[in-house]
Amino acid sequence: MAPAIQAENLVKTFGDVRALDGVSLDVPEGTVLGLLGPNGAGKTTTVRVLTTLLRPDSGRAVVAGVDVLKHPNQVRSLIGLSGQYAAVDEYLTGFENLTMVGELYQMTHREAKARALELLEWFNLAEAKDRTAKTYSGGMRRRLDLAAALVVRPPVMFLDEPTTGLDPRNRLALWEVIETLVEQGTTLLLTTQYLEEADRLAHDIAVVDHGRVIARGTADQLKAQIGGERIEVVVHEPGLITDALAALSGYALGEPTVEKNTRRITVPISGGARVLADAIRELDSRGIEIDDIGLRRPTLDDVFLTLTGHVAEERPGEEDGDDAGADGRGKGKDGGKGGRGPDKQAVTAGKES
Repeated sequence: MAPAIQAENLVKTFGDVRALDGVSLDVPEGTVLGLLGPNGAGKTTTVRVLTTLLRPDSGRAVVAGVDVLKHPNQVRSLIGLSGQYAAVDEYLTGFENLTMVGELYQMTHREAKARALELLEWFNLAEAKDRTAKTYSGGMRRRLDLAAALVVRPPVMFLDEPTTGLDPRNRLALWEVIETLVEQGTTLLLTTQYLEEADRLAHDIAVVDHGRVIARGTADQLKAQIGGERIEVVVHEPGLITDALAALSGYALGEPTVEKNTRRITVPISGGARVLADAIRELDSRGIEIDDIGLRRPTLDDVFLTLTGHVAEERPGEEDGDDAGADGRGKGKDGGKGGRGPDKQAVTAGKES
């Protein structure tokens, strides 16, 4: 069976910026691929190419069996897209927003209204359906945006950092909706900076940096690749860091990391509590005074730091939603907003191409 989403050697440049440098990936039907990477890595550019909003310089992309470059209009009829920032009309009610999207997809007015009411119930927005979207909380706007992407029951969905900025309760609520979609057979490409989000939702994860896929596997496989367990030690004073590194070197499976300002040393290991106990004895035998020591699993920053060489932090003027703008200058936060319906998307795609 052919993948529901397939990209082969996608390349996209904006002036001197090479946003995509040969990205290849595939997503089997009915599964979730989590696309992880730091800001500016190329995640959103990949999504924009696959959703017809941006034309690559070279490469090939197929979504739901349709060539993205040859038949973009057909692709748009088969996908749903929810970008980094909720693309809803603030001056329309929730009900009006969803009805409008349905009519843009050539539904009859009656069909669009019925589907809008169905989605408002599903996303727990029925009580707010007659309120303008500008009165909605961030979580409500996010749910409305995702509902808009589902108006035509697309077989393939693209979610670009859908839970960024949401509180834990709203994030969990959206996760449950996404899980339900996948259970119903939807194929999903999800970009995120939250490893716990990929842990819960993704069947497979691809790590992107500098426009390239640099690692791929399940969450557990990626953790194991960078060292599935870690000993974390805080020495009593900075002068003990060198001695502590020497004491722990025999247990390290990879290069230790040092935070000098906090006197913290992190060492990838294998062997769990047994190795931790041995390390404590070794430090004690050398007379190295410590303030804290523990065993833990890697975090998102551990994955980013080991695989990309830097933590997942936002750099000034470089949001992943704008790896670079279509004209090479960047667009700011709103650059990630594409039109929802086919007519709006066609306008956006025309500007981007």
